[in-house]
Amino acid sequence: MEADIEADLRYARKIDDLNALVELASEGENVLQELADEVGRLENETQHTEIRMLLSGEHDATNAIVTIHPGAGGIDSQDWADMLVRLYTRWGERGGYTVKLIDYQPGDEAGIRSATLIIEGEFAFGYLSSESGVHRLVRISPFGGMAKRQTSFASVFVYPQLDEKIEIQIDEKDLRIDTYRSSGAGGQHVNVTDSAVRITHIPTGIVVSCQNERSQIRNRDMARQVLRSRLYELEMSKKRQEMQEIEDSKADINFGSQIRSYVLHPYRMVKDHRTKFETSNADKVLDGDIEDFIYRFLVFRGVRGG
Repeated sequence: MEADIEADLRYARKIDDLNALVELASEGENVLQELADEVGRLENETQHTEIRMLLSGEHDATNAIVTIHPGAGGIDSQDWADMLVRLYTRWGERGGYTVKLIDYQPGDEAGIRSATLIIEGEFAFGYLSSESGVHRLVRISPFGGMAKRQTSFASVFVYPQLDEKIEIQIDEKDLRIDTYRSSGAGGQHVNVTDSAVRITHIPTGIVVSCQNERSQIRNRDMARQVLRSRLYELEMSKKRQEMQEIEDSKADINFGSQIRSYVLHPYRMVKDHRTKFETSNADKVLDGDIEDFIYRFLVFRGVRGG
């Protein structure tokens, strides 16, 4: 393939450049820092290429729909869910993706009750499919004055945004469509009309909503797109369950089976419970730097044949 040939030629040129720097260094030239920088860039590029090779799923190349909900833990979990919204927004921005917050339901006092992001760009779903599951946070609660350690949970679900050519039949009589007034982050009203749309698919109980677009018609169209993706994922999940055992990593997600823990007190660590990879730089992870976690999960999944 043309892209593979171009990659091979690019790597060959980089290796030639490295060999030239090594030769200069052996002759006493002050190029060690340049050599270290070039090695680091090559390592990053080869890791990126390896990740792309691991992304061979049917919808890995598509945009990603990310939904986030707080779990057990009250206000702290609602705040934690909001922190995850920021994490995935920052991840998308760092990677050059377009991030759209299409639904944001503020919490009663802080954080969120739910949020939905669409992250647009090549292989967004393939990368973020590793993030589906329960995320656990341990920290000193910022709410209340008792400086008490609090454990919070939030769930993240990632779906592919489906191409319009994929056939998903939705019967209008199976839908309940409600409209309501949009509200922005922090409770500010972003629209004084009932332009936000919530669609309930009665047979499955799936509920999707959109309030970010300026008109009710556009919100309705976006909500329908999300519903189609959710219904498609539901059907695919049923097929997977028929064809393989329930030990699948996408089995039931509940608040006792977290995939990753983020500990901010009494020490700082982020650990993925599937791959066992961990880092002490929790602040960097919470700012969207999750590439190492994604890479190790994709390698882990590939080794297991998942």
